Amino acid sequence: MSLKIGVIGAGGMSRYHVAGFRKAGAEVVAFADTNKAAAERAAARDGVPLALGDVGELLKLPELDAVSVIVPNKFHAPLALQALKAGKHVFCEKPPAINAREAKAMADAAAKAKRVLMFDFNNRARPESYALMERIAAGKVGVINSAQAKWARRCGIPGFGGWFTTKALSGGGPVIDLLHMLDLALFFMGYPEPEFVLGQTFDTFISDKTFKGPWGIPDNAKGVTDVEAAAHGFVRFKTGQVVTLQMSWAELVAREEVSVTFQGTKAGGLVRRLFGRDGLDETSVDTCELYTHEFGRPVNSTLVVPADETMGRVRAAQNFVAAIEGTEAPLNTPAQAVSLMKLIDAFYASAKTGKPVKVA
Repeated sequence: MSLKIGVIGAGGMSRYHVAGFRKAGAEVVAFADTNKAAAERAAARDGVPLALGDVGELLKLPELDAVSVIVPNKFHAPLALQALKAGKHVFCEKPPAINAREAKAMADAAAKAKRVLMFDFNNRARPESYALMERIAAGKVGVINSAQAKWARRCGIPGFGGWFTTKALSGGGPVIDLLHMLDLALFFMGYPEPEFVLGQTFDTFISDKTFKGPWGIPDNAKGVTDVEAAAHGFVRFKTGQVVTLQMSWAELVAREEVSVTFQGTKAGGLVRRLFGRDGLDETSVDTCELYTHEFGRPVNSTLVVPADETMGRVRAAQNFVAAIEGTEAPLNTPAQAVSLMKLIDAFYASAKTGKPVKVA
């Protein structure tokens, strides 16, 4: 029998979740959203038979095995905990939660319920990432000593006064919103334990509406905009490995860049997407390379992989189903999510104090 999955939240990411679940052979049985009309529109769009206005009703469906959570960040932990308590597997959008304490509660609840808890770190599921991880696992890269994680936008503020720019709802700006490349760098490095973080945030353009992103997210004139526009930082791990990072919604860069570059003891590497326009994929350029030194000479190798305009979103949802069924290892774990959120908590603390902060 196929797994039966319900989707909590009718936002734009839901179509990728639905496509991935179905590709893995699962059945999407319902949408649930506090805005029932939105749930009905999403259900009609994706051919899902049931639309509900209450999560409690969804979790009472006797056939339901799992849920995906696609809501503002503040509600990730409460809804995941509610679903886990009801005995359901959970696939949650990023970030895992708005802080490490909540992420730890989610991890503990999943362990207690003996259910799969995964997060949509979709860039791990890109063809480029699979190709690089195959070579890392085969020992061709050696130990990755250092990495540079970047998600930098020029005009990419996702609206003003909405939940993205309200710290109480989002947990922060691009540091927490664009954490994908930091996660991917840690994934390549084996998720070492962080020792300390030095971070700095900037709000230079956070109120300038000419830096708004192209997604059509409405502004809320009565809302709050109290998060950063850009951030830069440095992380040292207990292993001696290091990461530098750059994450921005609004910063004077040439074009949006999403990338991880790393330097290993046997090879370096790069996975990168360059956008022609912030947040739109039509003119994007993807790169995946390895850098070695052979017979005393530098050798650069381009890894040719299938194109994936979804940036792994469909494949990540597919992996969630496969992990439940035991046919694939999960691409991410609750322990990694907790570690990542501890690092982000320390980053914000460092930005506030102006000093390095040890990661608890």
